[in-house]
Amino acid sequence: MKQTEKIPRMRTGQASNADKNARGKDRQHAAKLTPPPELRPGQSVALLQELHILTREGKLNQDSRRKLKQVDHLFQFIEKLLVDLKPHGDELTLADHGAGKSYLGFIIYDLHFKARGSGSIYGIETRSELVERSRQLAERLSFDRMHFLAMSAAASTNDTQIPEAIDVVTALHACDTATDEAIAFGLAKRAQAMVLVPCCQAEVAACLRQSKALQFARTPLAELWRHPLHTREMGSQLTNVLRCLYLESQGYQVTVTELVGWEHSMKNELIIARWTGHKKRAAAERLRALLAEFGLEELLKTRFVLQP
Repeated sequence: MKQTEKIPRMRTGQASNADKNARGKDRQHAAKLTPPPELRPGQSVALLQELHILTREGKLNQDSRRKLKQVDHLFQFIEKLLVDLKPHGDELTLADHGAGKSYLGFIIYDLHFKARGSGSIYGIETRSELVERSRQLAERLSFDRMHFLAMSAAASTNDTQIPEAIDVVTALHACDTATDEAIAFGLAKRAQAMVLVPCCQAEVAACLRQSKALQFARTPLAELWRHPLHTREMGSQLTNVLRCLYLESQGYQVTVTELVGWEHSMKNELIIARWTGHKKRAAAERLRALLAEFGLEELLKTRFVLQP
């Protein structure tokens, strides 16, 4: 009986040591690899392997090369903002909404926050299993100033785990209204910059479908969304136009550009908003006019609440 009890305990301990040794060997292996030319100097090979952007041999396949290019291009835009802005408090803060597996947050931390030696990143994601995975990865890599929260962007606005003011808000492919929630979060947290790549904008398209009969009677513009495919595309385009006008009306200077070439992603529109404090009255008037023209005035009570 005693032998039977001892053997499992010995094996359990050996397995634990084996796991630690394996992780140590993986880090040593990563350190010895020659990084692909696409990587930035000093970029963590171990991190990119953990994110499955690099293979164990330190190589990029076609899909991971596309993913790395998207995130790297987005980081180039964000890096300029991080360097230029003055933090609200003693340290720089960034909130990443719809974080998913936190590719963006980890790479921003690796390329900027790690060398900076200060500042915190908050990854906000509704799927708890992805949040826990990100927490474990941050612990393994000693990315101590990364925090991950399992909640929606809307819920995070009043969560006490997040500072009252956030310097930068990012949302990469946050689906449908999650981008609007990220904007609302940024406004509430007095964000100095927001960097958004919207995805799957379905809310406005659904509103357009519901009011088709009314719109056909009112204006020939309804031909722009008569067919289902056009409804979806028109809804997506209109959503982003409304978002830009809303940000301008709330004191932001807005730039819209492509993230990467369309061959890499169809969800490619990049919205960069920088706080100026100058609320454009003309933008608010055009926002109201557009909502009225398309029968979307109800959104003034939910998505586009205009503050005086």
